[in-house]
Amino acid sequence: MAILWQILQGKEEMILTKIKISDLFEQGHTIAWEIFDGAEYPWEILDKISSFIEELGRTLPEDEYTLLKENVWIANDAKVAPTASISGPCIIDHGAEIRHCAFIRGSAIVGKNSVVGNSCELKNCVLFDGVQVPHFNYVGDSVLGYKSHMGAGAVTSNVKSDKTLVTVKDGDEKIPTGRKKFGAVLGDLVEVGCNSVLCPGSIIGRESTVYPTSLVRGAVPERSIFKKGGVVVAKK
Repeated sequence: MAILWQILQGKEEMILTKIKISDLFEQGHTIAWEIFDGAEYPWEILDKISSFIEELGRTLPEDEYTLLKENVWIANDAKVAPTASISGPCIIDHGAEIRHCAFIRGSAIVGKNSVVGNSCELKNCVLFDGVQVPHFNYVGDSVLGYKSHMGAGAVTSNVKSDKTLVTVKDGDEKIPTGRKKFGAVLGDLVEVGCNSVLCPGSIIGRESTVYPTSLVRGAVPERSIFKKGGVVVAKK
């Protein structure tokens, strides 16, 4: 946990950033909670998603989930548009909605009552319950917490332009992830504005808001607002 000094109404204010799993997510809001067992940081589970889905899928009740094709399980009350493309391994949980021309490339868990919208693309990610990525979003190598929302055109960038390993910048601290591909992590109840870009290794603390068209790098503290030019202020 690092300490960031940010500007609030002309005064410097100390804001604590919290980027561990226990800081970002409340337990119980995803069918995939067991994947986080033994992990400290959320990016540590990314390599486990594919095998976890295959193991979990085989235990799902057959009267509640349909095995659509190899390693693709869809809850019977989920809504999937006929134009959506879904590759396994994948689990789409109860009440989720997969809309027109959504593209799920595999290794994806879509939580209860979540929305994956028109022309959205998912790859190697966990969407907690109630997540909304409803319009033209890309979510790759990422974790989206309970009831988080990405506005139209907001995307996660999961590979650095120089192809080096991703580090998480938390104030003056740089935490190595050991990963070439790592998008972003949204804590519970995060709002990301339209056409924002979350650079590789971005972590948005729970209940925070990112203004539209933002370019986000590093960690944003919980209950904060990320404004134009990278200014971060605490929510009142």
